[in-house]
Amino acid sequence: MGLSVSIIAYDGIEPIDIGSTYGVLSMARRIAPEILMHVAAPVREVVMAQGLRLTADCTLEAAEPADVVLVLGGPGWVEAAGNAAILEHVKRAHAGGAVVASVCTGAMILAAAGLLDHRRATTKREIVAGEARPLDLLAAHGGVDAIEARIVDDGDIVTGGGVSLGHDLTLYLIRRFVGEEAARETARILEYERAYAANGAAMADVGV
Repeated sequence: MGLSVSIIAYDGIEPIDIGSTYGVLSMARRIAPEILMHVAAPVREVVMAQGLRLTADCTLEAAEPADVVLVLGGPGWVEAAGNAAILEHVKRAHAGGAVVASVCTGAMILAAAGLLDHRRATTKREIVAGEARPLDLLAAHGGVDAIEARIVDDGDIVTGGGVSLGHDLTLYLIRRFVGEEAARETARILEYERAYAANGAAMADVGV
């Protein structure tokens, strides 16, 4: 089986979220070259958290359909959750049969799009003092069953925990769509096997 992933970026994403998604998929292509990915955004140039710039492959309007539409997280999620173009894009992809996934606070955007109503989901747990805990914000969103977990697979919606757990979420998607061997070999060449196993032992996976 193959896997195509459309990664949704926007101003204020965390750079680590690109590394833990596009970067992991890039490494996975050494094992499974049938994996395809692109980055789509409301505009081609995205200014990430702390000012690093990213040129997306295409705008949302020009994005090719994909098996998985994966929404990134970062402090820009607050504004992105009110961006009609992003919300309509993920809703349209979901209605068209794509699995919609998120890493970190990308889940807050899925919630804003109404895709998590009466669904199980997770998001970022750990915060800097004085910040609002995203998992608590998600739980307060009407009808969302917010779960403290590494990964929550609710069928056509898959959400991952915070920040570096984007590696785990991406490896899980590789496992689900391409196979166990591709995921295991990708973790090996990433030198992430021990961390992946430790994370799995320390945190729950739901529906996985």
